[in-house]
Amino acid sequence: MQNELTRRNQLAELGGGEERIQKQHQAGKLTARERINLLLDSASFVELDKFVTHRCTDFEMQKHQFLGDGVVTGYGTIQDRKVCVFSQDFTVFGGSLSGAHASKICKVMDLALKTGVPLIGLNDSGGARIQEGVESLGGYAEIFWRNVQASGVIPQISMILGPCAGGAVYSPAMTDFIAMVDSTSYMFVTGPDVIKTVTHEEVTKEDLGGADAHAEKSGVCQIVYPDERAAFEGVRRLMSFLPANNLDSAPRKETADPIDRSNQRILEILPDVSSKPYDIRLIIEEVIDDGDFLEIHKAYAPNIVVGFARLNGQSVGVVANQPAHLAGCLDIAASTKAARFVRFCDAFNIPLITFVDVPGFLPGTKQEHGGIIRHGAKLLYAYSEATVPKLTVITRKAYGGAYDVMASKHIRADLNLAYPNAEIAVMGPDGAINILYRKEVTEAEKTGTLDQVRSNLIQHYKDTFANPYKAAELGYIDEVIDPAQTRTRLIQALHLLAGKRERGPSRKHGNIPL
Repeated sequence: MQNELTRRNQLAELGGGEERIQKQHQAGKLTARERINLLLDSASFVELDKFVTHRCTDFEMQKHQFLGDGVVTGYGTIQDRKVCVFSQDFTVFGGSLSGAHASKICKVMDLALKTGVPLIGLNDSGGARIQEGVESLGGYAEIFWRNVQASGVIPQISMILGPCAGGAVYSPAMTDFIAMVDSTSYMFVTGPDVIKTVTHEEVTKEDLGGADAHAEKSGVCQIVYPDERAAFEGVRRLMSFLPANNLDSAPRKETADPIDRSNQRILEILPDVSSKPYDIRLIIEEVIDDGDFLEIHKAYAPNIVVGFARLNGQSVGVVANQPAHLAGCLDIAASTKAARFVRFCDAFNIPLITFVDVPGFLPGTKQEHGGIIRHGAKLLYAYSEATVPKLTVITRKAYGGAYDVMASKHIRADLNLAYPNAEIAVMGPDGAINILYRKEVTEAEKTGTLDQVRSNLIQHYKDTFANPYKAAELGYIDEVIDPAQTRTRLIQALHLLAGKRERGPSRKHGNIPL
């Protein structure tokens, strides 16, 4: 009996055989079990359904059976915290999904949801197993349904480590984060060959659905890594910021970074001229613990920055306008990127820190016809819906509707701070004086004194409106602070808000403007 168990274990661990394992390595890819061993803590993996085989008898498939049927499933730990995992095995039928293969994934998804632990999927599959027809399609739908049930309950992370085509892309798309590997990861609904047949368009799989295409253009992928080993280290780091489930809190990390550390350097980062760009990441890194910032979606919509950090050891989500790109304007891509991140943080009890430097929404017919109204409303909806602690710092500009959207007091941010140089108004001075002082501008044009008159009017407008004090007088800004106090003020507020409780009206769910 023991010999039979040993034989079966060895056979299952061999996957599709030595030759196919060698091809996997030659393609720059690891095997399913090698990946799990790198992702999880050493010797922590417990495998389930190791001896499962497919049930198909069409096309003489009963003659081609492999123990495990192309996917390794089970549970283990990352930094001693429990996770469930599945890893598709490309050496067995190209990792294609059969009914049995899908059942294994569904079982471990059910286990993750039942026990309240994160789920990590290592995807490397050619798609549905054609020989099984509708059974494989049904298997995909069962997985999709579970992705939805688990959404907002447990963190779901998808690692794309090979091809991911057809129906296979929709499960990752419904998870919280997608990580891809440069040059070996691909995602597309229809591949290059199908596109060429239907539309006569020639495109490489890299340009169509490679890591860079999805990280920079489509926004489907949140993080790209240079190789698989870097990807596993990256996901382990990401997990350190996240709670196990929606009823838990993210793990704290001890830090020697003082609570009252001065942020005097912010005064050097902020330009004297309000129209001059600067990198908002420098302010974020100056304020947070040890400058440790994990940026998410870095290559997509770079006019807004989102990511995870810690303040006094507590995990926080950071959203910040980026003046170094498009002057920090909100556009379609930035709005949807930030909205999804805000909703994730709210679902998993991660406080939100928002740094505001926004001149408004990006103008133009392309934006309007693309639906900036609807997409911008997504971010407004996400912030308004969020009940986690929300702290806002206006570092410079907060103009127009974008002021409202970026976690303003009016959509129930808990603490709203501003630097003394902050400009809070309906619009910038240049545009405002053309409306407010149209008569004076017209007269100045006639007398040839336009430059001097405009300069005086702009300064008058700034003194009257484009500062934080009018908003502070109305209670829309809780405190105008010295930038050097930023870290201390944020940590004090987080401490106060640790027990925040807020309930919205009873309803099945809202109708976010998708």
